Amino acid sequence: MNETLSLWALFTSSFLAATLLPGGSEAVLFGVLKLHPGQFWPALAVATLGNTLGGMSSYLIGRIIPQTRPVKGLAKVRKYGSPILLLAWVPVIGDPLCVAAGWLRLNPSLSALFIAIGKFARYWVVAAITV
Repeated sequence: MNETLSLWALFTSSFLAATLLPGGSEAVLFGVLKLHPGQFWPALAVATLGNTLGGMSSYLIGRIIPQTRPVKGLAKVRKYGSPILLLAWVPVIGDPLCVAAGWLRLNPSLSALFIAIGKFARYWVVAAITV
C-alpha cells in the first residue's frame, strides 16, 4: 500500500475508533509505521486529527440530545470541565466522556483541544514504541 493510501486508511480507522463504533486504530498506526517508517510525524498527525474529529462527533451527538432531565454519572465531567477530556482516549469511558461534554455544553474549542492533547499523547507512545 502506498503512503497516501496508508494515511487515508489510518485517518478513517482513527476517526471510526473515536466514535461510538468499536475499533482500534493503534494497530493501523503500527502497520503504517512499519510499512513507512519515514512517515512518523504525518502518521501521528493524521491519527490524532482523525481521532479528535471522531471524538468531536461524539461531542456533537451529546449536543443534540435534549436536556430534559438531569443524567446521573455526569458529576465528574461537570466538576472538572473540559480538562477531563484528556481521558477521551481511554477505552470504554472515552466516548461517553465526549458525549457527556457535548450534553453539558462544555466549550467546544477547549473540548477539542483537550481531546486532541490526550489522543496525541496516546498515539505518540504507540508510534515511539513502533519505530
